Amino acid sequence: MLCVLCLILSVAHAQTVHLGRCPTPPVQQDFNVTKVTADAYGVCQYLGRWYEVEKLPAVFERGKCQQATYSLLLPTTTSLPGDPYLVLSTDYSDFSLVCSVDFGWIVSRTRSLPSDVISRLHGDLEAIGVDLRCLTVSDQTGCKTVA
Repeated sequence: MLCVLCLILSVAHAQTVHLGRCPTPPVQQDFNVTKVTADAYGVCQYLGRWYEVEKLPAVFERGKCQQATYSLLLPTTTSLPGDPYLVLSTDYSDFSLVCSVDFGWIVSRTRSLPSDVISRLHGDLEAIGVDLRCLTVSDQTGCKTVA
């Protein structure tokens, strides 16, 4: 019984709890997952590899070197199947602030972000009621580069 209680408390501690309906944060205006670069290559800017910089803890996501690769054909995200994946803010090339129901991530094209960008994204999270004390910094040290 004590083990079950400890498990429940650890899971509950890692998640955010809301009474009533799930909040619907404002998403980035005119977000387009298929937006292409202006050069001759016409590459979709949002697709590709993103590294987790900070997150609201998720029971299904543990360890270090977390990353996601997005494609139109085979999306591999860190969100749970069936949960909406909302892009709250992105510049397509360096950072993205995303959420899925009670989960949230600050992701980057590199394994870290400048502190001024993180501060701005923290402000965006606070504006929608996220307690920044719940965020954890993701460990991206000593990670192997995957082609």
